[in-house]
Amino acid sequence: MLKQFFIIFTLTLFLTGFGNYAFAESYEDPVVILETNLGEIVITFFPYDAPNHVENFLKLSTSGYYDNTLFHRIIPGFMIQGGDPNTINGDSNTWGTGGPDTNIYEEFNSIKHNRGIVSMARSADPNSAGSQFFIVHKDSNFLDGEYTVFGRIATQESFETLDKIASVKTDSRDKPENPEQVRIIKTSVVDESKISNLLELLEPERILVPVIPRETSNQIFESQELNVKFSAPEGWLLQQPPKTSPDSPDIAVVGPKVSGVNPVISLTIFDANGKTIDELISDKNNNLAEAVYSKQLEIISQEKIKSNVYQTEAVGTFVPEKIEYKIKFVEIMILSEQMVYTFAYSNLLENFENELPKFNESLDSFEILSAEPSRLNFSEKSTEEEIGGCLIATATYGSEMASQVQQLRELRDNQLLNTESGSAFMSGFNELYYTFSPTIADYERENPYFKEAVKLTITPMLSTLAIMENAETESEVLGLGLSVIALNLGMYLGIPAIVVIGIKRKI
Repeated sequence: MLKQFFIIFTLTLFLTGFGNYAFAESYEDPVVILETNLGEIVITFFPYDAPNHVENFLKLSTSGYYDNTLFHRIIPGFMIQGGDPNTINGDSNTWGTGGPDTNIYEEFNSIKHNRGIVSMARSADPNSAGSQFFIVHKDSNFLDGEYTVFGRIATQESFETLDKIASVKTDSRDKPENPEQVRIIKTSVVDESKISNLLELLEPERILVPVIPRETSNQIFESQELNVKFSAPEGWLLQQPPKTSPDSPDIAVVGPKVSGVNPVISLTIFDANGKTIDELISDKNNNLAEAVYSKQLEIISQEKIKSNVYQTEAVGTFVPEKIEYKIKFVEIMILSEQMVYTFAYSNLLENFENELPKFNESLDSFEILSAEPSRLNFSEKSTEEEIGGCLIATATYGSEMASQVQQLRELRDNQLLNTESGSAFMSGFNELYYTFSPTIADYERENPYFKEAVKLTITPMLSTLAIMENAETESEVLGLGLSVIALNLGMYLGIPAIVVIGIKRKI
């Protein structure tokens, strides 16, 4: 599992360009110096919180894009805004509307908009940032999580220059009356080691719960080739990376970066090669042993939540670019018809719970296209669609017998389907079963007495569950499995008929 988690984490970094900045070859720790009429402003960056914004700002600064532009919007006690090329020699009515042809996808993060923070300006569209930026004059935490913080000013002179610019006289539209006071004369990029008067700043203050962009709806992934279908969070990057090994994901869904790490939902599919779920679990635990021993991985929980489903939660330690990250994972391994489907979700430990509902929604929507026409639902509460087609499940839904009935269905669907003859039998049975069971289930929901009668007759059948545990060969599995199926048929056909006849006689 650690190997798979490492592949997922590395994939995340690859998909999002983590650390792969254009300026990395020239500067180890780049800073930008803005030379203005009122003094210098030195800006340092947060590349692990907003890598694309940092790269964009450095690229524009290196090219001279900001040279001769103005701080065109000044609101003392709030912020100063600049970076619009229209302010070089354009009509003042166009100030605030200019920028490059391409925009940057938002990278909202947990850094607070405190004094000295450099953040990206944008329109109502979260993904509309271009070249315009603002420097916070006084703490403005109402902006937290809504704008992308990518840097901060880092010298005493920078703060003094900020105060000077914020104090210039402005008109009713917050534009400077004397533009020459607030012009950026020249922009240069140097290595941090060249700046002798940097302040010793602490880590930036962060909000406790990062604000995640609002999602509107989900996107649907469906692949006949992979034989799967599920929903993925709207706005997340959905890709099918090259399959380089059995452990590498077939599908990766990457969410917006928060605090330097992107949340990832992945699906990995491989052939079980005849192994049972217990053998697959044993293989997994053997692979984990070394990582646990070396303290790279801490197992939080491992649980067989269904007869063919195994869940693992763990926290791994990764140190890319000399920065340590605690990454939490949850992995759901599903064995179905000798194929293994592994759904996994990873995120920074402190942000894990924020996106967990989206992972659960994707997991609940997961369908194996050739399987029975019902979802492999893992939520605590099934939907009406799922409980509508099975008489016994409907009768016991929400009762103390529900778990036993679920066990019966899993024995039928999994142990029996692990044999060729059992699979052939079940194909025919399912065709017959789905022709009548929804009708009976609907009748049961409409008639409480009928439902109670069915419930009373279920207990004897449940006692037969233990016989499947003794099956070792294919013939034994088939023979005992058919016995359980026969009891199912008795419940679906015989019991309802007896109840109906009895009711008619009394009437």
